[in-house]
Amino acid sequence: MEKIKCTIQYDGTDFFGYQIQPNKRTVQGEVEQVLKNIHKGTPIRIHASGRTDTGVHAKGQVFHFETPLQIPSNNWKKALNAQLPDDLYIAQVEKVPPSFHARFSALEKEYRYYILLTEEPNIFLRNYRYQTTDYFNEELLQEACEAFTGTHDFTAFSSARSTVKGDKIRTLHEVRFERKDDELIFILRGDGFLYHMVRIIVSVLLEAGRGEITREEINEMFHRKNRGNHGSPLPPQGLYLWNVTYPDVKEN
Repeated sequence: MEKIKCTIQYDGTDFFGYQIQPNKRTVQGEVEQVLKNIHKGTPIRIHASGRTDTGVHAKGQVFHFETPLQIPSNNWKKALNAQLPDDLYIAQVEKVPPSFHARFSALEKEYRYYILLTEEPNIFLRNYRYQTTDYFNEELLQEACEAFTGTHDFTAFSSARSTVKGDKIRTLHEVRFERKDDELIFILRGDGFLYHMVRIIVSVLLEAGRGEITREEINEMFHRKNRGNHGSPLPPQGLYLWNVTYPDVKEN
């Protein structure tokens, strides 16, 4: 058996998220159907670095699978892309050691959230940006970003529907934003993320940028493990799983 690692990009607009669901179109379902075809009817299960919700996009999602087939990596890429629909694309394929796991071997994930700041709506970007006419003070945004950087218990900044067992302590190595013309891009890198965590954090950052809450109030949310009425999760269409980082491991 060989273990294959794939980096996949997808437009999440027409998917009910990553994880396979009965009678619904999902990323996992589409990929596993193609693998089943390639393996002449034998089901092949893929394992991803994590799930993404309905409407969330990915530039660098990673999954792995095991196969008895002996196929060069570049041929795997061609074979998969030849059968996948246009809103999915395998960007990279490589053979990895048996110890590799797309989820458990990951060192860091990077998410990006895109916000379009225009007076008029852009109908062509409605599935790929969160659009708002609000004004944000960039100094206040920066202060709030600093509050989220580092190791914290992120209970207050995850969904009440989170099914994570154990503590909710995570380390965010970087929380920052870039302003490019009429866009705000929030970049979050960390060792792990809870359910809706990115969409909630960016929502709180925007509240801070509007002057509605202070850095001290954010610190108090961490302390209380409760954000109160703040931080309603932003819509999914602005969110991208940008990259997943792994140790440098090569197949022997």
